[in-house]
Amino acid sequence: MLKQALLRFARAMVQNALSQLTQQFNVVQQQAHRPMQMMVQQVTGGVWVGKGADAFVQEVSSLAMPKVDLIGQRINKTQKNIQFACDCIDRADEQVRGKVNSLSDLFGAIF
Repeated sequence: MLKQALLRFARAMVQNALSQLTQQFNVVQQQAHRPMQMMVQQVTGGVWVGKGADAFVQEVSSLAMPKVDLIGQRINKTQKNIQFACDCIDRADEQVRGKVNSLSDLFGAIF
């Protein structure tokens, strides 16, 4: 009984961590990537012209945005790895439960 409660608590903590990762990914997208993308579009649309504008677009497009994208990719990879671990635990739990039930049936037939 205590083990089940601890496992439920651990699962809830993992689900909370996954939720937090999703929120962080959304922050990266909404507060970093999209604004940079919009700035680049505005500058290439003619809001700012000249060498400074070209340098700005180059810097943001080749340095800042790829680094922000990398952060998002790492968050996604972490989420997938955690979910994979949860799936492995679930499969192992099902297999153990099946084995225990089989042994219980076997012992029940003997006694």
